[in-house]
Amino acid sequence: MITAIRITDTGSPDVMTVSTGEKTDPAAGQVWLEQDAIGVNYLDVTQRNGAVRIPLPSGLGLEGAGRVVAVGAGVDNVKVGERVAYATGPIGAYTSARLFPADRLVPLPDDVSCEDAAAVLFKGITAQYLLKSTFPVTRGTTVLLYGVAGGVGQIMASWAKALGATVIGVVSKAASVQVAKNVGCDDVIVFNPATLANEVAKATEGRKVDVVYDPIGRISFDASLNSLRPRGLLVSFGASSGAPGPVDVSTLNAKGSLFLTRPSIVAHTSTAAEYQKRARDVLSALAAGTISARIWRTYALADAATAHADLETGASAGAIILKP
Repeated sequence: MITAIRITDTGSPDVMTVSTGEKTDPAAGQVWLEQDAIGVNYLDVTQRNGAVRIPLPSGLGLEGAGRVVAVGAGVDNVKVGERVAYATGPIGAYTSARLFPADRLVPLPDDVSCEDAAAVLFKGITAQYLLKSTFPVTRGTTVLLYGVAGGVGQIMASWAKALGATVIGVVSKAASVQVAKNVGCDDVIVFNPATLANEVAKATEGRKVDVVYDPIGRISFDASLNSLRPRGLLVSFGASSGAPGPVDVSTLNAKGSLFLTRPSIVAHTSTAAEYQKRARDVLSALAAGTISARIWRTYALADAATAHADLETGASAGAIILKP
């Protein structure tokens, strides 16, 4: 018997219900995976509350880790008994066991636990493509990074520092300042959209920053643009305050020939080869200590609604995982 979280409608955390099911034999190219740990990401929240639409009824979750129990025909990249992890879906990670496409599974190194992999892989792939593809961060790059007290932000700050960047972190409250400093931020600003750009200019002696990583969206958009140096790049990759509004392209010219992009993890993991390459880079960084899991709290799978409430209200200070 397997246990899974399902939704039939969108809304508050209490729309999530616990259901049961039976083991299914894997088809060609699939495995049957028994899960040891499941990652919780803010994208899960937006899919549950309806901000990001998904077909209903549905499971939830895009990230997990566990052990291969059975393989279908043609599977040769993983074997029965092997520990593996995955991120980016297919959706439905909030379950004790599931079918999964073999080519989206990543074997785990011996020194990476299932719990750490489930806490890091999705967030780590996000950090990896943002720091290495969207804007190749190198020594001398100055970065403005929102949400550094959260799961993605802590990974990005640590990794950006390892790449040689100067990192200015933005947090939502004074209580998170020390968390941001602990992950390597050179300066930390408590977010105020009216004053942020001036504080960035002060911290950089007027130069401002090369790149802004902004997962906040609507309320931070103007402040982010105003924090960029001429020909700087605004990376808008989230919408916790709502999606940014339309942009008059002449604004980008007026503010110094700025660049703007709205990337997605889907576009950066569209092929199995690219996905595997990014995932291996994340797990290597985790094993090397360049990034760390920083698990804030572990919940039982049946308590997924509580985990969502804590993430949605900003109570969390790091990664959240579920245990079946």
